[in-house]
Amino acid sequence: MSVSLARRRFLAFLAASPLAATDPIGDPKAAINVLDFEAAARRALPPAHFGYLATGVDGDKTLAANLNGFDRLYLRPRRLADISKSDLSVEIFGEKWDWPVGLAPVGNQKAFHDEAETAVARGAKAGRTVMMLSTATNTGVEDVAKAHGRPPWYQLYPSSRWEVTERLVRRVEAAGCPVIALTVDTQAGRHTETLERAKLLDKRPCQSCHGTRYEDFFRRKPMFSGVDIEGLRTSNPALNWEHVRRLRKMTPVKLMIKGIETHEDTRLCVEHGLDGVVVSNHGGRAGESGRGTVECLPEVVEAAAGRIPVFIDGGFRRGTDVFKALALGARAVFIGRPYVWGLAAFGQPGVERVIEILRREVDLVMRQCGVTSVPRIKRTHVGVR
Repeated sequence: MSVSLARRRFLAFLAASPLAATDPIGDPKAAINVLDFEAAARRALPPAHFGYLATGVDGDKTLAANLNGFDRLYLRPRRLADISKSDLSVEIFGEKWDWPVGLAPVGNQKAFHDEAETAVARGAKAGRTVMMLSTATNTGVEDVAKAHGRPPWYQLYPSSRWEVTERLVRRVEAAGCPVIALTVDTQAGRHTETLERAKLLDKRPCQSCHGTRYEDFFRRKPMFSGVDIEGLRTSNPALNWEHVRRLRKMTPVKLMIKGIETHEDTRLCVEHGLDGVVVSNHGGRAGESGRGTVECLPEVVEAAAGRIPVFIDGGFRRGTDVFKALALGARAVFIGRPYVWGLAAFGQPGVERVIEILRREVDLVMRQCGVTSVPRIKRTHVGVR
């Protein structure tokens, strides 16, 4: 038998194998890893809504770089350590987290499930996981705090009008939110090609829900209730460090910058009295830098020099991804798309299952590397190809 014929028969065998089945899961308990939820979310959502969730910018190279960056790192397991017990807990800003993973802010969650942020908050509560709420939430911060059992962290888009920023900050202060993360990576605007192509496949009249003007986007957002939104922009191209200084003086709440990718900006964050930074490129949805966040992480950690904690999001799909980021100096990791896949496909049970799977994987990789607590994860546990 020729090699080519043998290869064709082998591929035919694989194609007929149950292991090659690609039908989306019908039950969150059937998921083997968090990636199983992506196909289920695609099945559950209209094309444009899934396109919004899936899109990067331009050719999606930065989105891919977030994922591929982890492949350049390998683990260096240590042996003969007593791993019979493990502790995933960490302390962040004086608060104990059950594990070093939180839910990143994702806006417009009603596009993915009718219960939106309420289902996510309940899932996060069941999974003992911190969540960060988007400015573009479809659920008010007070209701999210009630469902979550504690106030969430709050992601703040910089408004083009200072009085709107102040009103949002005072509201989340009153709700007890302990941390505000000012997002700074979308000020130049963006070209979401994947979303635009997905819209072409969606025959529904989008303007019936979204309106035709930029301001229409905010009219149904509860955080902007009672706010004059005429002419309002949240991608503020005039944003600069003076805005940060003013915000720092205005609120005693822990204040971070989300969207940092370089050591230069990290040093400026320290100089301006920020309490932390989030290494982020908006899940590959901000600009086409072509650089994954885990690749940016080492220089940010070095510049922070232990003076402020460094957090990270972008491309986390496995427990090994989380471990690698922690080894490189991240204090904690935020996930976005995976839990929204779970939300879109199954609501709260989907969110809970995503958290459960990823938490189990983090615990497993820690034990595999001979580590029994998060503070014991060191830079020496990873190498770079």
